[in-house]
Amino acid sequence: MILRTVVLASGLCGALLAAQFPAYSHQYIQRLGGAVDALQQVVADFDHSAEALGLTRTQALAQMRGSAFVEARRADMSRTFERHAQLRADLLTLEGLGPFMRAYHLGRLTDPEIARKALAAFQPALPLTFASALFAVGGFLLTIIGLKGLGVLVRGKRPLPA
Repeated sequence: MILRTVVLASGLCGALLAAQFPAYSHQYIQRLGGAVDALQQVVADFDHSAEALGLTRTQALAQMRGSAFVEARRADMSRTFERHAQLRADLLTLEGLGPFMRAYHLGRLTDPEIARKALAAFQPALPLTFASALFAVGGFLLTIIGLKGLGVLVRGKRPLPA
């Protein structure tokens, strides 16, 4: 009896957590767009400086040699270009998608800095949308199935009582 209560309570917690995904993923995409815009400004400024000297981005980066500071700055800019390209690709994929397709592309919502900031600003609430309700049902079922699977592993071959 106690085990059933724990499983049910865990399932409800899983449901509440999963129901937050549509709103959280929307918050993430908003922050992703802001990050892409900010990085675009840095990239455009670098490219403009390079172009003013008749250089491509690659040529300008190659010329950033000499002192430790300039070498470090070259490495910083290379990372900035890579991050901008990755985040821009993520944004292009995620923009305009509904919550179910965002869940399908979950791997595109994994930038640690953006995720941390989105989570810090996110305020969980009782979602009242159809999508959130479906995520809640999915979260409940996945939690129950996960706990039953864990019970099978812990107890051997005997499943937890239903």
